[in-house]
Amino acid sequence: MTGATGLVGGWLVRRLLELGADVICLVRDWVPQSELVASRLIDRVRVVRGDVRDGPTLERILGEYEVNTVIHLAAQTIVGIANRNPLSTFETNIAGTWSLLEACRRSPTVKSIVCASSDKAYGTSEVLPYGEDTPLRGKHPYDVSKSCSDLITNTYAVSYGLPVVTTRCGNFFGGGDLNWNRIVPGTIRSVLRGERPTIRSDGEFVRDYFYVEDGAAAYTLLAERLATDPQLAGEAYNFSNEQQITVNQLVERILRLMKSDLVPLVKNEASNEIRRQYLSAEKARKTFAWKPLFSLDEGLEKTVAWYRAHLARDGRAELT
Repeated sequence: MTGATGLVGGWLVRRLLELGADVICLVRDWVPQSELVASRLIDRVRVVRGDVRDGPTLERILGEYEVNTVIHLAAQTIVGIANRNPLSTFETNIAGTWSLLEACRRSPTVKSIVCASSDKAYGTSEVLPYGEDTPLRGKHPYDVSKSCSDLITNTYAVSYGLPVVTTRCGNFFGGGDLNWNRIVPGTIRSVLRGERPTIRSDGEFVRDYFYVEDGAAAYTLLAERLATDPQLAGEAYNFSNEQQITVNQLVERILRLMKSDLVPLVKNEASNEIRRQYLSAEKARKTFAWKPLFSLDEGLEKTVAWYRAHLARDGRAELT
């Protein structure tokens, strides 16, 4: 798999190991704070250092380890970074995807590929919720990178018969995300510091928020189903708890769960972000009888508990 040091990747590695899988992780940068490393899961997988854009390395990994299932999570996922550094985002998210898919096309052992796209791939739409047939019309750098990688994934399925499916999920949250400029970990850390949480936008942006363990379960479900039903190749699936919520409402829920009376600081500085987006997961529900394992509040409760334990374990070093 790629992206194992990311938020979803760490939880997916844990789930795969629990299922008895032999896991090979392509890792570019050493991230000691990642869930993969901090939880010592990395000691239970095989790690290959390399870049997802490096086709020959990818082919070597797939061939030497006789990989039959590929889950592609590696991406530059921060909208602000994409706005500042679009070329590095395009390189990782677009070129990284075609490099991996081309390596899979040339590797006869690969039988199942799951590629992570995003709800951002849809861009702005007047018709909500997004269905899988909603056109992919990203306009800003991050959104465009996901639209492009999504379309490239589909062309490898249609033109070359590659056994690949695409996931489009809402905004992930959960323990292990140490990107403090994201709203969930940033708000929790602020409360633990006794400081007002910061909202970059005006707080009225509407999103899906999807708990990371539900995401890990969705990826394993798709990989398993694709391995037994090749007709799923080329399909895309939205995964969401189908609960639309504003940033203000999300922060209010976290404050209530943490029994805090702090008042958020609303900075209204966000730019190049979609105002309203949320998904329909009807296709996944009907095709796989899928449903999330956790409600939004249950996911937030588990997330708050993770950060309390993490910051206490680390002597509250992450609070500074």
